[in-house]
Parts: sequence; structure tokens; C-alpha cells
Amino acid sequence: MRKKRLGRTDIEVTEICLGTMTWGQQNTQDEAFEQLDAALDYGVNFIDTAEMYSVPTAAETSGSTETIIGNWLHARGNREKVVLATKVTGPGDWLPHIRNGGTRFNRQCIEEAINGSLKRLQTDYIDLYQLHWPDRTTNFFGRLGFKFQDSENITPIEETLEVLNDLVKAGKVRHVGLSNETPWGAMKFLHHAEVNDWVRPVSIQNPYSLLNRSYEIGLAEVSHREDIGLLAYSPLAFGMLSGKYLNNQWPDNARLTLFKQFSRYTNPQAIAATEKYMAVADKHGLDPVQMSLAFVTQQPFVTSNIIGATSMEQLMTNLNSSEVVLTKEVLKDLNQVNVEHPCPAP
Repeated sequence: MRKKRLGRTDIEVTEICLGTMTWGQQNTQDEAFEQLDAALDYGVNFIDTAEMYSVPTAAETSGSTETIIGNWLHARGNREKVVLATKVTGPGDWLPHIRNGGTRFNRQCIEEAINGSLKRLQTDYIDLYQLHWPDRTTNFFGRLGFKFQDSENITPIEETLEVLNDLVKAGKVRHVGLSNETPWGAMKFLHHAEVNDWVRPVSIQNPYSLLNRSYEIGLAEVSHREDIGLLAYSPLAFGMLSGKYLNNQWPDNARLTLFKQFSRYTNPQAIAATEKYMAVADKHGLDPVQMSLAFVTQQPFVTSNIIGATSMEQLMTNLNSSEVVLTKEVLKDLNQVNVEHPCPAP
């Protein structure tokens, strides 16, 4: 499998990253082990998780995914074979089970979070430690229409980056990354890293798919000019781009069937666009899943494409997308759909 350099580091990660957020809820530990073994055998060297996983997050399952990965690393004795990424949870009153609902990106919370992750993952270091979402009011998780607040309880970016820099110096973290971030936020982190000679963010993990190309508007240029590539999550828009939810179908045990609160990709505009994308796949004789994933992987600003699966059949289809190269004719047709349905699910 092809690899790309992670930011300006000496680490090379595979263009496919194994996402893990279903493990511990939709998937058992045995199923997760099977996925991990298969992905590693296929050539994948990159695993992404978070302290709050599995998703939907709850007190009973928070941290379960990291625990499963830690058990696998211990059982296989192969820590040096993988690039391991995890995330510290951002603020939110909907997370009473994480640091009693008071999590921020300050020293106390970040140090507590990293120590918990290291323990669950059974490792001495994290290759890529990411801020899961901003510690400020801004647009993420599908939110549009920025609304400025005169009074905000936020942790200054400079303070957060200093803590991350100390974690790198301590050897607990090799590199740091951002997630669900905006162009302004990314540039602020890069600015403080430069003026203080601190650790520099190497990646941005944001949503990106045929149904959500908002990353191209401002952040793609940041990725290109600042060597801070995209780790694309939800490349299949929670499975919508498989086509399995069209015609009001709700397959048993499918993610959007089980958790209908995740409605970001099921609005009428997204459904109409998905129908058009399915027609493009049919026209060119392509599997719609592999076409959608290949589109993401081929973008020059993407460092790695984070896939997720709840079955081995899904996993192998996703992995095999790395062997698909979309032609100019296919890309032209996909871009035409985007013209007709621009970013239907931001």
C-alpha cells in the first residue's frame, strides 16, 4: 500500500488508516482483533482512535476502543509496526462521563487524558496526539452560520500548544494534530508553534467525502502550503455513499439505522446527491463504496483516508479501494454532480 509523509516528520503512514470508533459497541473485541489483523496483513500501518470512543459515547463504553486496541497490541507484541493516533476530548456539557463534564484543553485535563490513553492502549507513547474538536465557539460537526459570543470560557491556543509541546519533550507523544478545525484555528496553532519554537501540528482530521467537500474551500490551501495534510474521516458519509439507505431503506444493524440521531448525511439534499453519485458509479462499472473512497484518497491534500467497518466484508471492500484509480472521465462526472449539489452535508 502506498504511503505518504506525515507532515514534516520522518513518519510515513499508509494512504488508508483504520478507524475504530465502533469497537466496544457495534463490534466485539474478537471482531476488532480480526479487523486489525487483516488490515495489518493488507499493509495498513496507521490506526486512529480517541479516548471517548466508542461512538455514540456513553459512560459504559467510553475508553472501550482504546482498551481493545491496547489488548491487541499486547497480545500481538507489534507496537513498533503501527503508527498509533488518538485524541483528547474537547469541551461539551453533553459529556458528563468524561472528567465530570468539565474537560478543556488546559494542562490538567490534557495530562489526565494522555495518561488515561497510555494506560488503556498499553503503550509508553502516542505517535499522533490530536485535539478532537476546538476549545472555542466555531463551526464543526456540521454547524453552519458562525455566531460570535462576547463572553467565552475558552483555553487560549497558546496555552494548549505549550502543554502539547511538554508532552512531546516528555516522550509521551511524538507529534500532535488537530481535528474538526477551521482555517483560522489551524493558522493560529502554526503561528504559535513558529514564534515559540514549539511542536508543530502535522495533520488535520476533518470530515471529507463526496457529500462534504467543505475542506477544499479554505483548509486545502493550508494543507498544501503548510505541510499539514488532511486525515479524512467519514469518507463514506456514515455509509450513505454505499447507497444502502436510498429508497428509504434502513438495513438491520446499519449505523444510521441504529443511531438515527446522526442525521448529518440523511437530509433531502444529501439523498439527491447520493442518487447522482450512484448513477456515476453504475455508468463506469465501479463499486460505489470504492469509487467514493478512491475519490478521497486521490486528493493531493489528503495524507490518509480513515475507513471504518463493522464487518470483514465491508473492511475488505474498503481496503481494496486503494487499488482503484479514478479516470479523468469519472472525476469529471463526480465534479459535475458537485456542481449540481454543492456540499449537501457540511
